[in-house]
Amino acid sequence: MKKTLLVTVAALSLLALAACGQKSSDATTGKSSESKTEKITVAGSTALQPLVEANVESFTQENTNLQITVQGGGSGLGLSQVSTGAIQIGNSDLFAEEKNKDLATKVKDHKVAVVGFAPIVNKDIKTDGLTTAQLKDIFSGKVTNWKEVGGQDQKITIINRAEGSGTRFNFEKYGLDNTQVVKASEQDSSGAVVQMVSQTPGAISYVAFSNIKDTVKALEIDKVKPTEKNVATNDWKIWSYEHMYTQKENTTEGQEKFIKAVTSNKKLLEKLGYLAIDDMKVSRDQDGKVK
Repeated sequence: MKKTLLVTVAALSLLALAACGQKSSDATTGKSSESKTEKITVAGSTALQPLVEANVESFTQENTNLQITVQGGGSGLGLSQVSTGAIQIGNSDLFAEEKNKDLATKVKDHKVAVVGFAPIVNKDIKTDGLTTAQLKDIFSGKVTNWKEVGGQDQKITIINRAEGSGTRFNFEKYGLDNTQVVKASEQDSSGAVVQMVSQTPGAISYVAFSNIKDTVKALEIDKVKPTEKNVATNDWKIWSYEHMYTQKENTTEGQEKFIKAVTSNKKLLEKLGYLAIDDMKVSRDQDGKVK
């Protein structure tokens, strides 16, 4: 009987110790100091992805209770998945209303930056710029050789972003005036586009300023250079707001805190090729109207 009693007491003691190891209390308040980890998955726009990824490490070092995973997939994916709760933050180069008006009622918009988009070509192309008319003729298939627009005698190879891409949407809307584009090779990410253009003779495509590398060449349009300064004044018209969307009825303090960190890091914005929203000299609504 004594042996059984001793075993029971020992077992209870071990359970008590284990409980103490799992949770601690503040000596003055008596409240548990245990903190739960909040997991936040961010996905969508690959134009915004470099900025979001660049903020993760420093932010999570200061906010150890937040675990953040960043993925691409395109603006369409970001918007659709955040609206259903499959992810916590959806990155988009589009206003939600431009994608789907019903979807827009389910999400909360956080504008974090502005980014320009530019046509890029293989570095061997012997032209530094095009007119808007020439750009339309290339992407609609009317012009198929670089010699027709001031370059060398070489076939033009078009590389597009996939349907659902915010980069593609904005380039076609503001760069091509929604001209019907010819069917061409499609890539799922801006990184893949840059790689393909750099490796393909005669290639042309388009990416956000934040994705332009020295392995490709960005072109002027109508003698206007693709720079942040020209975006700010709308002299360079191919640009968009960068949005981070959350669920309207389920936005957490942790999500808001991370989004604020992305928005407020102006030095990083400039370094990576974005503009702070308050540096813009104009504004533009979801219908494309500029003020």
